[in-house]
Amino acid sequence: MIIAHDLGTTGNKASLHDDDARLRASVTVPYPAHFAAGGIAEQDPRDWWAAVVEATRRLVHESGVDPASVTGLVVSGQMMGAVLLDAQYEPVRPAIIWADTRSTAQTARLAASLGEEAAYRMLGHRLNPTYSVEKIMWVRDNEPDTWARVRHVCVAKDYIVQRLTGQLVTDRSDASGTNAYDQAAGTWSGTLLAAAELDVRLFPEIVESTHVVGHLLPSVAASLGLPATVRVVMGGGDGPLAAVGSGIVAPEDGAYVCLGTSSWISFVSDAPVLDPLMRTFTFNNVVPNSFVPTATMQAGGGSVQWIAEALAENPSTPNVAGLVAAAGSADLDTEGLYFLPYLLGERAPYWNPDARAAFVGLSRHHGRDHLTRAVLEGVAFNLLTCIEAFRESGATIDRIDAVGGGALGDTWLQVLADVWGVSVRRRSIVEEANSLGAAVTAAVGLGLGLADFSAARALSEVTAEFVPDAGRHSVYRTRHGEFVDAYEHLEPWFTRSTR
Repeated sequence: MIIAHDLGTTGNKASLHDDDARLRASVTVPYPAHFAAGGIAEQDPRDWWAAVVEATRRLVHESGVDPASVTGLVVSGQMMGAVLLDAQYEPVRPAIIWADTRSTAQTARLAASLGEEAAYRMLGHRLNPTYSVEKIMWVRDNEPDTWARVRHVCVAKDYIVQRLTGQLVTDRSDASGTNAYDQAAGTWSGTLLAAAELDVRLFPEIVESTHVVGHLLPSVAASLGLPATVRVVMGGGDGPLAAVGSGIVAPEDGAYVCLGTSSWISFVSDAPVLDPLMRTFTFNNVVPNSFVPTATMQAGGGSVQWIAEALAENPSTPNVAGLVAAAGSADLDTEGLYFLPYLLGERAPYWNPDARAAFVGLSRHHGRDHLTRAVLEGVAFNLLTCIEAFRESGATIDRIDAVGGGALGDTWLQVLADVWGVSVRRRSIVEEANSLGAAVTAAVGLGLGLADFSAARALSEVTAEFVPDAGRHSVYRTRHGEFVDAYEHLEPWFTRSTR
């Protein structure tokens, strides 16, 4: 048996899998995140660890599995954050997570030193405050007393693997999401780190995602209620692992959308996909010798969660599914109402930390269903701009499989299909795609029930398909242009208002 942990933004999902990675059971333990004005987004790594311990014990207890049958453990995690550790691998401050956008000054310095296009070609990513290196620089520049204690830097899943095994390492998928990894060389980039004035010795050794890091430390095994013989596999970043969990392991498998807190469009390629306008980016894949071109927006499912909380009588218990379903009437027309879904600034396609969310075209007759429908459409419009960027780079996207919590309901998937003009398919694995991808990685690494990653295709199936309505798609094509126009007109105001 394999236990997979998926460290998301809102909680840790632990899942139990057979040796061939098939899902048996799962539990989720939530933890808080701190969002504040000025682009602040942080979490306490100790909360991640506490959730891993609790989720493991609950999973074993609730599933009734014999702990002795668990032979492997693997971790998936949120990407692009910065966990800063002292010499004893203890956090010196809260982790700065992917959504944080404070490091604009550091990003500008890197751009001036390296050139934005040259950096994009080297890293597969554009320079931006949402990446790890820029966040690390921000701490050094703004918190000197804290920085004096820093001896190691890593991302979320690396911290957990270190707690499990005593070894601090990372994999290529997460390394490629730090903005410190040279994709052509396959190593930490000396050029980037020199410009950032960071010592390469701060960064972990890079290993393959299937690498067996070690066994559970005896004290950790006792805390988890597992035998110390359990082997820990490195795992990877949640984006590439979600692709594996969606059955997308090669270019011929098509594209998928993940409708989580952040949302993204992605597929597998044999080489990085570089957009001339730098709207998209490319991770290294957990599948060796392949890549995962991706376009991630900051607040996809997060925008839907926000509107549900804002309209709920009790914001702590919003009825997200009910609100979305009520906005699904085929007769409902938002009638000129648009929502720009930039609650946390934006990555793809605009890469603008100053962007802000806005309802545009709001009239007195608009009600809660109109507002909700506008949010669903706004996320769809933003992702359509990303899809078009990929197509302009030569990618073929003619169907999209959907995973993540937002894929559970029919309403949003039909909106996506109508806006995008392609079929959107729900898979049988929705909320567990990340952890299933991690379990496949562990099974391959441990040499258990899977010979290679291709077996992931058979671990989930399409359960529903949403075909675009030609009439609605035609209307949405026009409205997408108005959506883009609204952002372009407001962009200068966003910049002025946040300075």
